[in-house]
Amino acid sequence: MFRTAELQRKLPKEDYHQQVPQLREELLLMQMELRKADFPVVVVFAGVDGAGKSETVNKLHEWMDSRWLVARAFGEPSDEERDRPEYWRYWRELPPRGRMALFLSSWYSMPILDHVYGHIGLAEFDERLERIKNFEKTLADDGALILKFWMHLSKDAQKERLRKLEKNPLLHWRISKRDWQHWELYEQFIGAAERTLMKTSTGLAPWKIVEGYDERYRSVAVATIIRDAIRFRLDEPKTPAAGGNGDARGSKPAADAAGLPPVTVLSQLDSGKSLEKEVYNEKLKHYQARLNQLQRAARERKISTILVFEGWDAAGKGGSIRRITAALDARDYQVIQIAAPTDEEAAHNYLWRFWRHIPRAGRVTIYDRSWYGRVLVERIEGFARTREWQRAYGEINDFEAQLVERGIVLMKFWLHITVEEQLRRFQEREQIAYKAWKLTDEDWRNRERWGDYELAVNDMVERTSTRQAPWMLIEANDKRHARIEVLRTLCQRLEAALAGGPQNP
Repeated sequence: MFRTAELQRKLPKEDYHQQVPQLREELLLMQMELRKADFPVVVVFAGVDGAGKSETVNKLHEWMDSRWLVARAFGEPSDEERDRPEYWRYWRELPPRGRMALFLSSWYSMPILDHVYGHIGLAEFDERLERIKNFEKTLADDGALILKFWMHLSKDAQKERLRKLEKNPLLHWRISKRDWQHWELYEQFIGAAERTLMKTSTGLAPWKIVEGYDERYRSVAVATIIRDAIRFRLDEPKTPAAGGNGDARGSKPAADAAGLPPVTVLSQLDSGKSLEKEVYNEKLKHYQARLNQLQRAARERKISTILVFEGWDAAGKGGSIRRITAALDARDYQVIQIAAPTDEEAAHNYLWRFWRHIPRAGRVTIYDRSWYGRVLVERIEGFARTREWQRAYGEINDFEAQLVERGIVLMKFWLHITVEEQLRRFQEREQIAYKAWKLTDEDWRNRERWGDYELAVNDMVERTSTRQAPWMLIEANDKRHARIEVLRTLCQRLEAALAGGPQNP
């Protein structure tokens, strides 16, 4: 695979100085156009030590406008990063639409190193490469242009490069014992690299192998590939929304395939469940005290918790959240209220704003509305195209799998009320001054599409209620019952997590 990158190509100095001025001009002009485009550019640099990854990134910064270009290098994870799933540090550094980011030692480094040093076997290595493919597909499906460069040197050329750097009094600091260890393991690294490139070079995120023997050659080669790829994307004709399969907005959920009246998971809930006030008050004190104890233990054990609240308008999400937070130390939790995305959030993949708020080890994050907006309101109201919300189920499952694999207690609550109870609560809000602000025109508009939303919720539960991240469907016509059920289930899950057993209730 790498033989064509071991030819010791050189670009003569005269040719280099002749090509560079025009190349720089074209890169800058392309960058100006990119700022107005609706896609980001993600450039990944990996490869052999000493092959010029850092030097190439520095050269691109020299040739391009650094105001619209960022470079991110990743070493060993920090304590803050170890507290969270592996991809947290990558997601938070992704560029917005119209910008370009250069990633050194990216999401490829740790799987390759772990495999070469024997920390993971071939099966786990392949699993991690598959996760990389899913990650890159999520970005590419959302429009990102992904360019990946493997900077290569032969074993002899690498040895020569390391020795040359080691002898340079200004650059010898760059060479460490670990670099020489990697050289001694060259064949193992190349074997892992070959498998990596074969399994992760896709049409959406292809690899380009660039010979790193000559500085002038590699700089021009990389810059030319970047220029041509972005130019091609910029010049691509914009395909108008066709409205049919794959592009339609506001897709209405389908009724039962047999033509029968729809039966959903929500329609089967017992909405008559209730609690007397005295029983409620007693249980509330019990579960809040228990939750406080469990969360303090979870913090000591560095077990994080993420709670997701979805449900009908006026179903009591805020009330349930307040009964949880009343039992917690304010330093241990954050409540993230999700509304329409800001300009900054809209410039990124829809999952970006949720990845940013993943809690540190031992802390709690509560989402009042969540990433499920993609397959609910964005689907029903036409903010996401059919192909966008259809693929979101898989993207969400993968996201949640990463949370659970990290040891995070993930709980998802849907608070269900009947259409009659919602109307009663809306009318009540209209009559109470300090509650009237909660009722908006959008709430009434959503109510008109109750049937569509119920079918969409059914699809959501069907496709995203997994063994590791099940949905908790809570009957909420009686607020007291709903609040206690949420607290009870949460305590049960935390107890299971602290005991090290299955966390599903």
